Amino acid sequence: MKDLKRYFNLNAEPKDVYNALTNKKMLEIWTGEDAVMVPVPGTEFSLWGGSISGVNLEFEENKKIVQQWFFGEESENSIVTIKLHPDKKGTSVELHHTNIPDEAFKNISEGWEEDFFGSLRELFI
Repeated sequence: MKDLKRYFNLNAEPKDVYNALTNKKMLEIWTGEDAVMVPVPGTEFSLWGGSISGVNLEFEENKKIVQQWFFGEESENSIVTIKLHPDKKGTSVELHHTNIPDEAFKNISEGWEEDFFGSLRELFI
């Protein structure tokens, strides 16, 4: 299992980034796929039409999101923590994704860069 830590800059205020990450309609706009999301700890979520699913663990409005992502076996579940920091140009996003299966690491890493934060950057242009 591997861990991933990355930083991304987005041209939007933290409250707008938080909304894009926690509002079902906004998620569907920038992903282009069905989403299930209620920003309440203990609720299940699903992104990209079910390609990503898990349980919401923690929300700190406009600052932090913590989720448990499912990969199959319960021992293979991982934790995703997204922290939003105000920045001169908008928001600095701190991503920490733990317990990624070795065989999924390259795909997950590229997915964060290209699909997830690449799409978010386009939303905030």
